[in-house]
Amino acid sequence: MRPFWKSISQLVRHAIFYIGRQEGSAGERARGLGIGIFCGCLPFFGFQIILSIAAASLLRGNHLLATAGTFISNPFTYVPLYWFNYRVGEVLAGSSSSLDFKAFSRDALWEMGWTFSSRLLIGSGVVAAIASISLSLVVYVLLRRYNTTG
Repeated sequence: MRPFWKSISQLVRHAIFYIGRQEGSAGERARGLGIGIFCGCLPFFGFQIILSIAAASLLRGNHLLATAGTFISNPFTYVPLYWFNYRVGEVLAGSSSSLDFKAFSRDALWEMGWTFSSRLLIGSGVVAAIASISLSLVVYVLLRRYNTTG
């Protein structure tokens, strides 16, 4: 049986090879992937791919890699990703209290919904920016280092 880390390293090598075979310059491919990762971290279920393709068109990124990057969020990663994004938003917004789901008046639910949504959007934006910039820079450097041109 093959060790776990060898399977992961082989998966990473295949991903880099796949990215290297896409059309466009190293910058276009890295931009496309970064755009996809950014849109994938946002909590706009069902619209992430559409947003990523539109942004890739505007910013001249690779459309296929933008689409692939959105799969950073999938049914297996929704809960941990958006929980982490919410916690980041809560820290950045300076929340001193958690949501209280015991109050069920209409106004209280509306306020809790706004509190939750704002924390999630703030955290998602920050996490999306950091993840997309850092991962696209890594991909750009790897593509330039191995001189892969589309």
